[in-house]
Amino acid sequence: MEFSASQIAGFINGKIIGDENAVITGVSPIESGEAGHLSFVAQERFADYIDSSKCSVLIVSEKLLTKESYSKTIIAVEDAYLSFQILMNLYKEMQGRKSGIEDGAVFHETSVVGENVYVGAFTCVSEKVRIGDGTQIYPHVYIGKNVKIGKNCVLYSGVRIYDYCAIGDNCIIHSNTVVGSDGFGFQPTKDGYQKIPQLGNVVIHDNVEIGSNCSIDRGTIGSTIIGKGTKIDNLIQIAHNVKIGENNVIAAQAGIAGSTVIGDWNMIGGQVGIVGHIQIGNQVKIQAQSGVNSNAKDGEILYGSPAINAGEYRRNYVHFRNFTDIIKRINTLELNSKDKTNE
Repeated sequence: MEFSASQIAGFINGKIIGDENAVITGVSPIESGEAGHLSFVAQERFADYIDSSKCSVLIVSEKLLTKESYSKTIIAVEDAYLSFQILMNLYKEMQGRKSGIEDGAVFHETSVVGENVYVGAFTCVSEKVRIGDGTQIYPHVYIGKNVKIGKNCVLYSGVRIYDYCAIGDNCIIHSNTVVGSDGFGFQPTKDGYQKIPQLGNVVIHDNVEIGSNCSIDRGTIGSTIIGKGTKIDNLIQIAHNVKIGENNVIAAQAGIAGSTVIGDWNMIGGQVGIVGHIQIGNQVKIQAQSGVNSNAKDGEILYGSPAINAGEYRRNYVHFRNFTDIIKRINTLELNSKDKTNE
């Protein structure tokens, strides 16, 4: 697609400095801009690119502009990063949605599909499934019996939704994620570990996005719950009966053990491990690679394994780095003390 600078400015309510008829045919990262492309500058550390970038049009935060004219066309906005996000969302909408059922898709006669739904080839839709209007289901997806999928969802190739799970509206699930696999429940006996049946389900509320290659286990009894607006990165394990509140963000390779309850607006870093049967409050920040083994109060910032207050961790880490030196000093003091005693 081609857009003029004036069209782009209209989408984001920007002010043009330069040629309003400048045409862009693509976008580039600011570090590797190309002629005919669009990029953005939102932070002071990238301000030098306003003059040096090869891009034909730049969206720039007003606070970074210091001249009346530039060698390229500038679209001045209050927040360039936010404006660029708006443009990307508009572009995605312009690409349009697919609709219709492709050859090779398998439907049970009791399944119910809404309007303007797309189902790709070799997708299997089991009995009593309900799929809401506008949902996009790509090829090679499996949807188990009695599953409910809301409106305007996107399930990418290879997603597996086990029986009785429920997905709200406007959810996105990326390739090869499994929703509703058995929880890791086994009872030790004299003959080995006996499997405990996992009879619950997974409930995913509206506006949730789940990355690729995640596993979200069904409850043993009851539901594993992912709250409204929560965003889950790739390669994440969420165990049975975990309850995650609204608007959380969880980075890659995190693991949350069974029956833990997590509040709202938390930020959980990559490779964080959280033990089972604890409670994490609201607006908690957990630094990457931390291991959380006890409850966390609202607003805490945690770091380390086992995780403690981040400020305390950093203070203690200073001593840890100097530990060898400290031991030498202690040994020297003890030796000097013994020598004085012997005198």
